Amino acid sequence: LFVLLESIVFPVTYFNISKDLALQQLLVEWDVGKSAHDAELAMSFEIQVRRTDETSTVWTEFHNVTLNKSGKLLHWIWDSDLPLECMSHSVRIRSKAEVSKIWSQWSPWETVPGLDTSSNSGPQIFPNEKILEEGSDITFCCIGRKGQIIKKFFVDPAVHAFSHKNSQVRLLTVKNVTRQLPHITVYCKESCNEEQCYDEAVFLVGKPPDTPNDFSCQTQNMRIVTCTWSRGGDTYLYERYSTKYTVSEEFSQKMVPCTVSCSEQCSCSWDIGKQRMWNVTVTVENPLGKKTATDVFDITHRIYPTAPFQLWEECRDTEITLYWKHGSKGIELFCQTEVLLPDGKVQLHNISDTHLHYASITLRGLQPYTEYTARVHCGAAKHFWKWSEWSESLTIRTKEATPSGKLDIWREVTPVLGGQNVTLFWKQAPNFRANGRSISYEVMWEKVEDGSKPESISFSSVYNSTRISIDNHSYRISIMAKNNVNYSLPSILIIPTATGTTELKEEQVNGTDDGIFISWEPRLIYDSYIIDWCNFPMVQPCDLQWKRFGPNTSNALINSAAFVPGVRYNFGIYGSVAGRASLLEKKTGYLRELPPLLDPVVEKVELTFNAVTLYWDSYPTNESQPGFVRGYHVYVSPIQEDCHLKGSKKHILSDDSVLCKYTVENPEEKRYTVKDLMSNTKYKLVVKAYTGGGETPIVNFIYIDTPLNSNMLYVLVLLVIVPSLVAVICCWKMKWVKESCCPVIPNPNNSKVLSFKEFNIGSEKVMKISDCVPDMLAVDNKAEAQKL
Repeated sequence: LFVLLESIVFPVTYFNISKDLALQQLLVEWDVGKSAHDAELAMSFEIQVRRTDETSTVWTEFHNVTLNKSGKLLHWIWDSDLPLECMSHSVRIRSKAEVSKIWSQWSPWETVPGLDTSSNSGPQIFPNEKILEEGSDITFCCIGRKGQIIKKFFVDPAVHAFSHKNSQVRLLTVKNVTRQLPHITVYCKESCNEEQCYDEAVFLVGKPPDTPNDFSCQTQNMRIVTCTWSRGGDTYLYERYSTKYTVSEEFSQKMVPCTVSCSEQCSCSWDIGKQRMWNVTVTVENPLGKKTATDVFDITHRIYPTAPFQLWEECRDTEITLYWKHGSKGIELFCQTEVLLPDGKVQLHNISDTHLHYASITLRGLQPYTEYTARVHCGAAKHFWKWSEWSESLTIRTKEATPSGKLDIWREVTPVLGGQNVTLFWKQAPNFRANGRSISYEVMWEKVEDGSKPESISFSSVYNSTRISIDNHSYRISIMAKNNVNYSLPSILIIPTATGTTELKEEQVNGTDDGIFISWEPRLIYDSYIIDWCNFPMVQPCDLQWKRFGPNTSNALINSAAFVPGVRYNFGIYGSVAGRASLLEKKTGYLRELPPLLDPVVEKVELTFNAVTLYWDSYPTNESQPGFVRGYHVYVSPIQEDCHLKGSKKHILSDDSVLCKYTVENPEEKRYTVKDLMSNTKYKLVVKAYTGGGETPIVNFIYIDTPLNSNMLYVLVLLVIVPSLVAVICCWKMKWVKESCCPVIPNPNNSKVLSFKEFNIGSEKVMKISDCVPDMLAVDNKAEAQKL
């Protein structure tokens, strides 16, 4: 059977083509005969489409289908990118069994004529619908009359378009239509000039509607249902082309009788009646498209209550009872109260609503005389759907109560003649609460020993310090806060009997980016530690500050917004037990050290031929400096850049000049001697103080000239002046000196003897003994003389 099917051909026995101009589609239907249907074959069909003026096909498609015994006609739809009116379209088809390798003959071309074959009264532009979708591609055509040539065919505003010319039909393709203007206009003109030689068409550019997102339906009172959905983006189509909305219900097979209104959101409402289950569809459409959304629901599960209203309260110092009304009668509600606390945090309290017309909740554990803001929303207790809108907010202040906690107090004691001045400071501790509208402070002091009548004084809330004078006895001081209800618990200080104090040495501490680090040696006898300091130590009053720490603490990072670099801050560390405080340690330090403000002034200079001693006795090293003075640097200009001076180091300035650097590491040492200098030489020197923040740039120098070395003068006298004096005397007594030191030696060549007749032996002149008469004759007994 398979071999037989490979050679069997089932030609198309019926073939028809039509067109849908509204959708620009070709509709094709065909059949291959009863025998193919009876065999229930899997068939393949090749379909080709061509246009009037084009020799090649514009579309080829293979269509596979399995036939059955029903004998129904086969269908195929083709979407044309060109309006079908522009030109005639022809279709042909052939077939084969899928297992066969042999195609049937092509069917004859079936043609659907376009308007290019008709007799028009003038040029015509297609498509004839007037709405274009933004971003789409569109092909326009202009069909001219027979015997006429289309001279102009263009779009305004001008866009890049692909043009196709034909004797009677002109095509113009626009890619990615943009909404440059609310509309575009297409113009077509034949070569003639009469009115019927011209045509134009105006096309609006818009968008299809967006899908109605967030579509849902709900009721507030079980009588009316309201459906809402997002409006979507602008379609840019208005009036008769604007977006249309319809709402239908599937279970009742009816259109819902509601009027859609849209602002930020679209909605429509209608009476529920007795229907409980709903299947609602909203349809949004315009000429470019249609979108739908559906919501299926049980109306008893879609209760969205109205917002609570008419809130009122009953108030106490730590409790508020909040009441409200609601309009959802007959619906059991579950409500939630939101309370905004003073610190910005939010608390939520839930309550089941059992009353018909109003509900209430009691909020406990609140702070006295404190503002709270409350609001309420509710939802259905059964089948909760969503919360209602919030009610209006109600701001409530609780009533006053006795101040809670104690004040944090401190003191500064200054000995005076016959007693002590005590400056008292107080502030509200973290656990202190005024709990009232207005607050004042009462200070009371009395002697500890004899129990004399206490003295007191009151201050308004704007004060946080006072000064009292006491004698040298021990005193008990208490400070309380008071509001309209009562006094707080007293904070107590004991000022001990005045005695001589031991001066403690200040220890230097280091600052960090976050503050100044303080540590101390803990003592077991104290129940707390206090650190005090001045925020502005150079100003009076200095704004005294203090912090308390627990008994197990031995260090702290002290920071303040008032701390600035270059200011020395002094810290006192106190141990406290039963209100008695004792100074334990002193610390001093900077947030960050800076270089000294001024250079040491050299007040005295002592010079020798090979050394110079500099004195700067009045240079301060106290808290007026912006850092701890660690020592001094003495800089000297070198004779040679290598700085061979003993004890010095080479220092290069920013301008690449070289100095010799000496370091004095003791800040109390106010003099220095530079040795091994050259005599009779110019030098420049400078003295710089340095701190943990460094030193200032070197700018100003002092200049010195070392004196001449006297020992060298003596040597000069001995080596130069004395020989010179001797030379002068010698020149003055030249003859005498010459005769004494250098007598004249006779020259044999000048002797008269040599004036006689002479003879030579070789190169030497020889005198004969017989030629002279000697005054004396000596005879040498030597053999040589005898021989001679």
